[in-house]
Amino acid sequence: MQKHAPQQFLNRELGQLEFNRRVLAQAEDTRIPLLERLKYLCIGSSNLDEFFEIRVAGLMEQIKLGGISTSPDGMSAKQTLRLVRQEAHRLIEHQYRLFNDEITPALAEQGIRFLRRTHWNAEQQEWLKDFFFREVMPVLTPIGLDPAHPFPRVLNKSLNFAVELQGRDAFGRNSTRAIVQAPRVLPRTILLPAEISGCEYGFVFLSSILHAHVGELFSGMEVLGCFQFRVTRNSNLFVDEEEVKNLRLSLQGELPQRHFGDAVRLEIADNCSPQIEALLLKEFNLTADDLYRVHGPVNLVRLMEIPNLVARDDLKFPAFVPGIPSLLQKKGADMFKAMRKGDILLHHPYQSFKPVIDFIQQAASDPDVVAIKQTVYRTGADSALMEALIAAAKRGKEVTVVVELLARFDEEANINWANRLEEVGAHVVYGVVGHKTHAKMLMVVRREAGRLHRYVHLGTGNYHPQTAKLYTDFGLFTCSEEVCADVNEVFSQLTSLGRARKLNHLWQSPFSLHAEILRSINNETRLAKAGRRGHIIAKMNALLEPGIISALYEASQAGVKVDLIVRGVCALRPGVPGLSENIRVRSIIGRFLEHTRIFYFRNDLKHDVYLASADWMDRNFFRRIEVCFPLLDRKLKKRVIDEGLKVYLKDNCQAWDMDADGHYRQKSPRRAEKSCAQNSLLKLLSSTPVKG
Repeated sequence: MQKHAPQQFLNRELGQLEFNRRVLAQAEDTRIPLLERLKYLCIGSSNLDEFFEIRVAGLMEQIKLGGISTSPDGMSAKQTLRLVRQEAHRLIEHQYRLFNDEITPALAEQGIRFLRRTHWNAEQQEWLKDFFFREVMPVLTPIGLDPAHPFPRVLNKSLNFAVELQGRDAFGRNSTRAIVQAPRVLPRTILLPAEISGCEYGFVFLSSILHAHVGELFSGMEVLGCFQFRVTRNSNLFVDEEEVKNLRLSLQGELPQRHFGDAVRLEIADNCSPQIEALLLKEFNLTADDLYRVHGPVNLVRLMEIPNLVARDDLKFPAFVPGIPSLLQKKGADMFKAMRKGDILLHHPYQSFKPVIDFIQQAASDPDVVAIKQTVYRTGADSALMEALIAAAKRGKEVTVVVELLARFDEEANINWANRLEEVGAHVVYGVVGHKTHAKMLMVVRREAGRLHRYVHLGTGNYHPQTAKLYTDFGLFTCSEEVCADVNEVFSQLTSLGRARKLNHLWQSPFSLHAEILRSINNETRLAKAGRRGHIIAKMNALLEPGIISALYEASQAGVKVDLIVRGVCALRPGVPGLSENIRVRSIIGRFLEHTRIFYFRNDLKHDVYLASADWMDRNFFRRIEVCFPLLDRKLKKRVIDEGLKVYLKDNCQAWDMDADGHYRQKSPRRAEKSCAQNSLLKLLSSTPVKG
């Protein structure tokens, strides 16, 4: 395979910031319901938080350790960090302009107001003063800074206030500065009664209440200034899996430290005094480049709760009821009987996740079921599936759960489920040292007519009922003996020792997936060179692995048509003459988070279609346990091509086309018939079709 030059790859971190620009564009789009625009603004802020916690933190750590290695695009960590800081500053400035100049005034026109303290009337002041003394002041612990009271430990992403003071305290000390930390138990936005606020929905930020009454915390002293600030910290967990004897215990010891990792970003109010700014930068060992002055609340993510507090359906996306395949619509439908009739495909969130829950609940209560095995990556703190596994173990069934303890930001929930499962006698394993278990697999073993039969569910997304309402994913039910044997083999690898055997249909990381994807791409190249038509369509969350990108470049040069639907970051440069003129890259940003991984290869009219848990990234190919599975049923294969690929290639409403420099341009339906993939799928698959 030809090795391509660094300039033929795009930078990962800058690509992630480009993705966030596309998310913020949703908040700007006046065609989208207003409260949903506010949500997109919050999602963009949340994305940036994680970007700093993980990606920026990683760059800073590399520089700190003296790393000189470069990424595939040829840039060093120092070069990347410089560009990332520039782009992040521009992005955050844009974010707050959007909030202050567009979203806030538009909400006010709809009777949803954020009441600023400079505009409170006497009645509002009295109500909020009472709220402060009753709900806020009792849980505050102001800390005056002096030799006996050093700067307190500040939690990651918490709301804090730096206070400048004048005068002497009760002990005669001439204290000039203090820190007030807002406890996490306090809501960040407070809804006032309509008769007090003067509008249907009047909200006050907790920061405004603290600003207005901070003097009550420092009796007899003069408050010269009160400034909100927020610190983002490195949230990477440092657990040496090769050294620890018990990964779960080590992780439990490491989790609390996540809140106090090295600081990577400081956000302060734009009116913060130079003295406080200098104090905070010194305290957190940051430079001016890491400082972000904001005009508004330092944590926009907290506004995500606003739409839930506002009963205005006209300002939200229309509700819908997810569809259920006709075979499963009858109440109490027997999942095992239905699967014996043929493979069943679910397309979430357009189709309900309930059959997956029914499958495992039926397995838990069925006396003929003898064993259940499942992988758990993200399932949430409250999960009907996990409760069903616990119930199955209590009934004496053999329950084996492969829990991924290092699922970022879900570690604590997964540890809790592991504890509960072990308490009832389930077998809990943590996969393979050095490889995250990211595969989505569920297998049930049932005794029928004296023989054991396997039933399997494979998915592109997590076993998480809540995200199944928001993420697009496919799930396949099958009792194909060969596919079930493959799944059983993967479970055996995860729980026991021994060499990996060759699988019938599944491609698996870290063994065969990368090689099989390369083989399939190269096969299209070979066919194109032989004068036949070559076509590749791939849909995923991210495309970064250099070997795959190089193979796609070679396919393009051979005349293969390559359509890539990549939601997030893509390091491949499309449309470069002589390199990638036959490659098109687009991103779909809509109501639902695009999460499906679909790989289509024309293969001389065989039309091979695979679904996977893996993106085309180094980590997915080489450092994770992933599975990629084919659609063997022709009707289901056609469904995936139509519902998962073709409709997205036609989209001219929510699609963004990428240019060779990594910039995106949103498609416009003005000169063509309007085509919106997600709306089309809602009409096709949900029980209550929506307008639009």
